[in-house]
Amino acid sequence: MKFAPNIAKPILLSSTQGYFSTKNACNLGILYDGTYFVKKIQGTSDKMMTKRKICVVTGTRAEYGLLYWLMKEIEADDALELQLIVTGMHLSPEFGLTYKEIEKDFKIDKKIEMLLSSDTSVGVSKSMGLAQISFAEAYDELKPDILVVLGDRYEIFSAVSTAMIARVPIAHLSGGELTLGAIDDAIRHAITKMSHLHFVTTEVYRRRVVQLGEDSDRVFNFGEAGLDNIYQLDLLSKDDFKKSIKWKLNKKNILFTYHPTTLDSVEAIKKDIINILEYLIMLKDTNIILTKANSDSGGRVINSLLEKYSMKYKNMRLFSSLGQLRYLSALQYVDAVVGNTSSGLIEAPSFKIGTINIGDRQKGRIAGESVINCSANAENLSCAFDRLYSKEFQSLLKRVVNPYGNGGASIKIKEILKNIDLKNIIFKEFKDIFCDQ
Repeated sequence: MKFAPNIAKPILLSSTQGYFSTKNACNLGILYDGTYFVKKIQGTSDKMMTKRKICVVTGTRAEYGLLYWLMKEIEADDALELQLIVTGMHLSPEFGLTYKEIEKDFKIDKKIEMLLSSDTSVGVSKSMGLAQISFAEAYDELKPDILVVLGDRYEIFSAVSTAMIARVPIAHLSGGELTLGAIDDAIRHAITKMSHLHFVTTEVYRRRVVQLGEDSDRVFNFGEAGLDNIYQLDLLSKDDFKKSIKWKLNKKNILFTYHPTTLDSVEAIKKDIINILEYLIMLKDTNIILTKANSDSGGRVINSLLEKYSMKYKNMRLFSSLGQLRYLSALQYVDAVVGNTSSGLIEAPSFKIGTINIGDRQKGRIAGESVINCSANAENLSCAFDRLYSKEFQSLLKRVVNPYGNGGASIKIKEILKNIDLKNIIFKEFKDIFCDQ
């Protein structure tokens, strides 16, 4: 069933909200009855002699979900050719071989193996080096016109740094954000500086990318592209969802995902996850749907403990990956997202459910009123769960507005990728903020 009435056209945006500079509004588009569409951009021809090749890289299940409808828009456009490179956790048996799910939706042009058996800092660095070698070969063969990446992970850093050397224009989604508890923060800003087009999710993030010296005319705030999934997918009914996970729901239900806080030691990560799991097993009349951590340093420690606890306690069920459909469907039927995943801040508010955000991994990221922040100790967790189920908070959830928008970003991003003049786009100036905002 549909989560909500299908949004056939994007919401009305205003240039005063920071979505466009004055120059951008003139060159890039106009608004009619709430529908944004792109005019012919200066320097482009009316008839494209060859298809523009848009190469998208994905390395994780979460990132793939956020990029899904953008890739669908690219694939459906006769003027564009979608190229897809799959890497990282998608190719790992340990993380569910999620490339098989991708193959049901798209043709994969290249698979780039990069993960080693070690998730130590040395192992991750070696994985990045292996990835760069393979990305260089892939770009040489595919010859993309634009590379599209999202976020802040180390495999994306490898993809982007290689594209920069190959003089491939780079479009980056979700720049300008902060996650102070992870090395992702530095990686994200570095990717911003190597990129040529920027698609951010809020006005605060748009300003931050400009603050990093990027040209404001190449920074676009269309909201979170991943939210299109909520309004476009036919989400599962409760009965179909229960059948899909082969498990019954309880009086109370939570969805738990916890990734490593990569600025912490593995010992500190292990201590935190044990504290959290020891608290969760005490919850009465509560089923806990667990999904595995990512491949960051410390991820295997977390996953080992998740496996141990899920085997021991009947109110826990562990999944390597739920996939987008089951994950978003789950958000309809759980009371909260618990852990430190970005989906608790980005997707969960659209379902009017709470998020218990544990620790510093998402520290600095914009969060709505549905997010309860706490640390990984029993006293803090108890206070967070008390607030979650309080009448006051449950009433507040009904009025929550998602700070990342309500869909429609994918088609706008696709139109920019399709029409932007690529001539000389790789030449960038550092824009001093006191000279040009």
